Amino acid sequence: MGTPGFAVPSLSRLYEAGHEIAAVVTAVDKPKGRGLEVAQSEVKKFAIEKNLRILQPRNLKSQQFLSELSSLSPELIIIVAFRVLPASVFTLPVHGSVNLHASLLPRYRGAAPINRAIMNGDSETGVTTFFLQEKVDTGNIILQEKIKINEDDNAGIIHDSLSEVGAELLVKTVEQIESGSVRILEQTDSLATPAPKIFKEDCIINWNQPARNIHNHIRGLSPHPGAFTHLSGKVFKIYASKQTDIAANESHGTITILDKKLYVNTADSLLELLTVQIEGKKRMISSDFLSGHAQINGQQFST
Repeated sequence: MGTPGFAVPSLSRLYEAGHEIAAVVTAVDKPKGRGLEVAQSEVKKFAIEKNLRILQPRNLKSQQFLSELSSLSPELIIIVAFRVLPASVFTLPVHGSVNLHASLLPRYRGAAPINRAIMNGDSETGVTTFFLQEKVDTGNIILQEKIKINEDDNAGIIHDSLSEVGAELLVKTVEQIESGSVRILEQTDSLATPAPKIFKEDCIINWNQPARNIHNHIRGLSPHPGAFTHLSGKVFKIYASKQTDIAANESHGTITILDKKLYVNTADSLLELLTVQIEGKKRMISSDFLSGHAQINGQQFST
């Protein structure tokens, strides 16, 4: 069970490893883009390519879906980036249901573990496979794999890395379940941290923070949904930045242009802006942006 591109490597590895996939459960097709053309999920596209059976329930608690699922007599349900399952679904298989989560549980339980880890300046993260329980992201841990978060890695880079690492971990998990060699580890709730869904207000940049905090905020939201501020009443998104050792000497949020580079004053130092997008324009590197906006030197982003 899965929907976005993050889940495709997991489905692919399981397929390549020769595991019998009775069906693929994914989101219903939805209108997308300016033309509102009906779009299929990335998981569905893969399933069609491999001629796998596809289920697209609107209601996970519907009797029709439960009957379809029961008729397959599943031995194991695997969930990667899907909806919260009712107990009537995840308790159905003989061997239970396994979820792949993009954090080192019990850290970052919730919808946005990758974003939150980077926004908080963590130096490592990872993936966890665990057996589903009633409460979200609290089940017994099966396996975990760590990866390093480099200082300039953004959410997109870590997303893609964890997608691949998680796929390999999931295959190992299924093999252990098949062989009966699984050793589970209970999560310690006192060590749990939340990773709530990202909302618009989470993306607003606070220029009163130190440069490191702002840099982490920007890369934790890049490439999507994008951290933003306002310049002359227009939304100004920032997708990449670079820390410097140049001391700030203007009010927080004040723009400074030095040697044709775009900087902004923070609580402690200048932060260089590398990739930006002003409302109504395309995303561009800062040097290209400055070629048509040199007059912004000394202006101030909203705080």
